Amino acid sequence: MFASVNSVGLFGMETYPVRVEADLSAGLPRFDMVGLPDAAVSESRERVRAAIRNSGLDFPVSRVTVNLAPADIRKEGPIYDLPVLIAILKATGQLKCDTEGCAFLGELSLSGRVRGVHGVLPMVMEAKKSGFREIYIPYENLAEGAVVKGIDVYPVKTVDALLRHLRKEETIAPVSASDYTETTLPPDLPDFADVKGQQEAKRALEVAAAGGHNVMMIGPPGSGKSMLAKRIPSILPDMTFEEALETTKIYSVAGALPKNVSLIKVRPFRAPHHTVSPAGLSGGGTVPRPGEISLAHNGVLFLDELPEFSRTAMEIMRQPIEDGKITIARVAATFSYPCSVMLVCAMNPCPCGFYGHPTRKCTCPPGAPQRYLSRVSGPLLDRLDIHIEVPPVDFDELSTSEKAEPSAAIQARVNRARERQIARLQGSGFTCNAKMDAAQTREFCTPTPAAATLLKNAFEKLGLSARAYDKILRVARTIADLDGAEQVDVPHVAEAVQYRSLDRKFWRE
Repeated sequence: MFASVNSVGLFGMETYPVRVEADLSAGLPRFDMVGLPDAAVSESRERVRAAIRNSGLDFPVSRVTVNLAPADIRKEGPIYDLPVLIAILKATGQLKCDTEGCAFLGELSLSGRVRGVHGVLPMVMEAKKSGFREIYIPYENLAEGAVVKGIDVYPVKTVDALLRHLRKEETIAPVSASDYTETTLPPDLPDFADVKGQQEAKRALEVAAAGGHNVMMIGPPGSGKSMLAKRIPSILPDMTFEEALETTKIYSVAGALPKNVSLIKVRPFRAPHHTVSPAGLSGGGTVPRPGEISLAHNGVLFLDELPEFSRTAMEIMRQPIEDGKITIARVAATFSYPCSVMLVCAMNPCPCGFYGHPTRKCTCPPGAPQRYLSRVSGPLLDRLDIHIEVPPVDFDELSTSEKAEPSAAIQARVNRARERQIARLQGSGFTCNAKMDAAQTREFCTPTPAAATLLKNAFEKLGLSARAYDKILRVARTIADLDGAEQVDVPHVAEAVQYRSLDRKFWRE
């Protein structure tokens, strides 16, 4: 006897429809799984056998062969437990119903309870794309499955409840995006109103947030670099629905989606320790999972004490921050994960931290500051749009009781600037100035004649690269957007050039 049901597979971020086929034939009792299963899929034989028996059903005393098609793609994870069980019950005649147009996915416990799995959101999206009318998912994954419109999503708690539903004995109510609106709530973020002084640094971070630009902050210990970085999420622009969906898909695949959260609407802020491995940043494993740089997609990746990161870890980021995606090659396949991030780095000017300090003496031996700074390669530094110096705050600024401008006011300006960018770049797939390509930079960032002359002088005197030239124009475009200006003029270019001169000051001394 033969039966088959539909499921969905996940390979990295890629999804594809899977046909689960079950065949019962004469012979000694045996249960075989074919179709290139990994260890977790092969072990589903014992989970399915126990779940069938503990649900009051009969496991067939015959030769059972289950095939997962297509057979040329490796299947991984426990997501096929539920469809395998349904296929076997249909083949034995214990379940008689039409399952065409339906897809099943979920892990089984030995008692017959359906457990949650990773990657439900992209798999539900694939089921809709493949033309399925219904999909049955674990109840634990209810929130993320509810995001997708145009397909009936049924949350399943137990095998028994699912069978009663399929036999039309007791109905499971489908859930939809309109029924389930639970989302991440904005956290209680630190506010820029609590930051004393550092007006230049706060202005630079406002520009960076408005245009999605990468930032390098350099300054002595205690000057407030980490404090400023932790407040960046409070001024970032609101996420679009497409950005929220992309970010949620990554967290779903990584198994990092918070419980009862259907859609991530707060931009991620990831701050890995400097001991993180290159695989931890880029993603790793036999079938690589998203790393820190992908988990920060559409948000901020903060690297504190940048020179303390391994050289390999730093160089890994060069291509991803330029292309907005990271590609990982393995023997089985090549995987690509999106990683459009705002990279924020912080560092001291020397090992002791006081090189160039106005009141404290640097205790490093001669040449140590230059050797320390040279740990950050020129190509990586060139990819950081804005370089700002964070000087120590003097006593008068620290002791004042006057509140600084709150994050809400800054974010309002950032949102207005980002709206201009979204309208300008509509249809291009980009939402901020930092992601523009060379053609868009030439089209939208053309400076006035006077501004072009200023930029030419800066280019020649500072010895800037072609990449730095483009980045200055994009930063100047963002500054113009904050001012509500249509053209990139002299003040905008002058401020943008100022944000590129810091590395020359320290690296040439």
